[in-house]
Amino acid sequence: MQADDLILISVDDHIAEPSTMFDAHVPARYKAQAPRVLTDERGIQQWWYGDVKGRNLGLNAVAGKPREMFNVDASRYDEMRPGCFDVDERVRDMNAGGQLAGLNFPNFTGFSGQVLNQGPDLDVNEVMIKAYNDWHVDEWCGAHPGRFIPCGVLPLFDVEKAAAEVRRLAAKGCHAVTFSENPEALNMPSIHSDQWDPLFAACVETETVLCCHLGSSSRSPMSAVDAPAGVNMTTSSAATIYTLVDLVWATFWERFPTLKFSLTEGDIGWIPYFLWRAEHVNDRHGGWTKHDFTKTGGPIQIFRDHILVCFIKENIGAKLIEEFNVENVCWESDYPHSDSTWPYGPEELLKSLDGFSDANINKISHENAMKHYSFDPFVHRSKEKCTAAALRAESPEVDTVTHAGRPADERDLESWRAITGTRR
Repeated sequence: MQADDLILISVDDHIAEPSTMFDAHVPARYKAQAPRVLTDERGIQQWWYGDVKGRNLGLNAVAGKPREMFNVDASRYDEMRPGCFDVDERVRDMNAGGQLAGLNFPNFTGFSGQVLNQGPDLDVNEVMIKAYNDWHVDEWCGAHPGRFIPCGVLPLFDVEKAAAEVRRLAAKGCHAVTFSENPEALNMPSIHSDQWDPLFAACVETETVLCCHLGSSSRSPMSAVDAPAGVNMTTSSAATIYTLVDLVWATFWERFPTLKFSLTEGDIGWIPYFLWRAEHVNDRHGGWTKHDFTKTGGPIQIFRDHILVCFIKENIGAKLIEEFNVENVCWESDYPHSDSTWPYGPEELLKSLDGFSDANINKISHENAMKHYSFDPFVHRSKEKCTAAALRAESPEVDTVTHAGRPADERDLESWRAITGTRR
């Protein structure tokens, strides 16, 4: 297969939410309490929800910049590509990158909606979460049908409300929702309790995927307090390792045999080892751990039946593809994050999948995403108009170099130390 012929659907992109996003979706009586963008004395723009600070832009909005201009500090909207926050410009950037569609995770809210869940008034939190979802589904995704897989945020502080929101979103055509990679780290029930059962039941009923994005527990991997910045960046997948292991040892699968989770932005090359390790532990220690896998088939079977994974560019996982259920492996662009391969996604994916059959390339590049997220872009355009070559031909004028921002400096390292708790 040639790069021009690929049809690409990413299961992990992000939105640097525009400052006006709540204007049309928050009832009048709550407008004064809605999240807002403030500019500080340094000229930095930052989302705030009351006294809760939103996640900054920084590395989350660097598409098109050379690495020397990757900023960790919060940044401003005029220091990034408009495609980060403007849906029409996003589609033009997707065209330029040969990408048909994408599932877009939130940014300022935290990847599992932490910020909107942490406000002091739970009723107001629910209002803001629903307003976010209505903007995301109706305005962002609705602006260009067939180009976005909608992904909702949940009121995780109340499992019954979360289940109700899953059903409301499904009625709007949304079959993906964010969930924390480790809810206990957010002072919520562990997945090893039975307290999430109403949410899991709603997801089974509506065929909705629970998406566990890297960083959605607001907890960083453990390292030395004076570790160089490269240490934390290299070990970023560590949290996803714990999420995978928690899931394959979970006991709710028998109750919810069609439930699906996804692991996002944690890479995949490490997965076969930890699956082997889980099987080994059960084989050697099952006598005293007393874990019952008789009805679920063991860690590897649980993984193959229930857990979706994805990668941006990674040769290790591709070489080990026989260890995976290829029906559950997807591609991610991660636009506009710093790990993204945009605008060279088609070329980079084929490098990773060198030697793969066309059938398996199609599964990973778009068919698996369509199946698992109940998404059919071909209702809106013919397949011939969905290829990388056809999309690039629609927006040949897009300049893929971002001519905005500032060179990285000590300020960005200081921001990194503040975020990770490391020191000089």
